[in-house]
Amino acid sequence: MKILFLGDVMGRAGRRAITENLPRLREAWRLDFVVVNGENATGGMGLSGSHAKLLLDAGADCVTLGDHAFDQKDMLQFIQGEPRIIRPLNFSKVAPGQGARVFSDARGRKVLVTQVLGQVFMKRAYDDPFSAMDAALRAHPLGGAVQAAIVDVHCEATSEKMAMGHFCDGRASLVVGTHTHIPTADAQLLPGGTAFLGDAGMCGDYLSVIGMDRAEPMRRFVTGMNKERFSPAMGEATLSGVYIETDDATGKATRIEMVRQGGRLAQAGP
Repeated sequence: MKILFLGDVMGRAGRRAITENLPRLREAWRLDFVVVNGENATGGMGLSGSHAKLLLDAGADCVTLGDHAFDQKDMLQFIQGEPRIIRPLNFSKVAPGQGARVFSDARGRKVLVTQVLGQVFMKRAYDDPFSAMDAALRAHPLGGAVQAAIVDVHCEATSEKMAMGHFCDGRASLVVGTHTHIPTADAQLLPGGTAFLGDAGMCGDYLSVIGMDRAEPMRRFVTGMNKERFSPAMGEATLSGVYIETDDATGKATRIEMVRQGGRLAQAGP
């Protein structure tokens, strides 16, 4: 199976990059399944229902969220009628939607998509991501109940993301970090057959401060004072993420490649 995961979509520039490029990449790379993290797609804070529909219509089979899952209040209702949106598994117990779901590709192969929030350096203490992920993977064994399993680890600390990769090794096809908006250079196949990337980066304008227009973040760093709200940078975006290929019999990854398409960053892809 050929799978593409794209990192945090950042504002209008990121949405435009998805709509202009994902249909072409889906065809050119003969992708079987696409996951997009969309939690910053609406003004850099959360995801609205209309923008979720835009990402899905552009070719995403599933959209994951994150700690800003419900910053756009209409998502509280939208997610209940749209099972292709996945919120964090260890979010509030009363949160609507699902943190793990099994999808089918065009050939009927089963794909588990699940997401957890980390605990290190995050603004609030979420439930234990490791026990939550363990339960999800035990319920959907790789190479048995599902032909592929994708884990989105949404957190700050690279150490926590790497620990989750090793924790899931052999039980997931892909463990990929999101949230920090900067792509890491550690794409690898772990010993048990799980593809790992510390952070997928963002789909956004990299002439920025993690996707935000530079002026206000720089003012705050230099002076320690706030003047305006953050606003997403509007230049040409780079699509950032990871491509993997898996063995249908085992669900384990056989290939991993970093993805960077368009924009300012050095280009990469399968």
